[in-house]
Amino acid sequence: MASAELIKRLEETIENFPDFPIPGIQFKDISPIFLDPKLYEDVIADLVTFSKGKIDAVCGIESRGYLFGIAIAVALEVPFILIRKKGKLPPPIISEKYDLEYGTAEIETREGQIKKGQRILIHDDLLATGGTTEAAAKLVEKQGAIASQFSFLIGLKGLGGNEKLEKFGAEIYHILEY
Repeated sequence: MASAELIKRLEETIENFPDFPIPGIQFKDISPIFLDPKLYEDVIADLVTFSKGKIDAVCGIESRGYLFGIAIAVALEVPFILIRKKGKLPPPIISEKYDLEYGTAEIETREGQIKKGQRILIHDDLLATGGTTEAAAKLVEKQGAIASQFSFLIGLKGLGGNEKLEKFGAEIYHILEY
């Protein structure tokens, strides 16, 4: 869906840091996008095109999912719902645990903000193994809503993220794929 021009501009803007934060990881720094308002605007327009007319709300995953997710929701004139790390929201909350490489983590959202039957776009900046995003989709489903779309700025091949999300039967979109 993204134009070749947008992909090229993003590839020229996103900085790659080998072996950060640990050896073997290629860290993709998206922060330079925010130095170019026109590029940011074009990214939002592309992400909005993916979801226009197909969703009732956007859930953004803390914290980088907020950077684009809020703007997507505003452009589509739908609610934006925070998905946060455990302990960051006042009660009542709904939570979902998920496995990490060493241990578990938990995400939460405020009870009642996601409505039964809503079609939800879950947005984050990057899809790697998909664990956090899968937990977010389960959190949406716990409340009777539908995880109908997933969007990301970047998708990393070979880490199983797409495969983990396919079971939800939702559309999956990332502008860039590495």
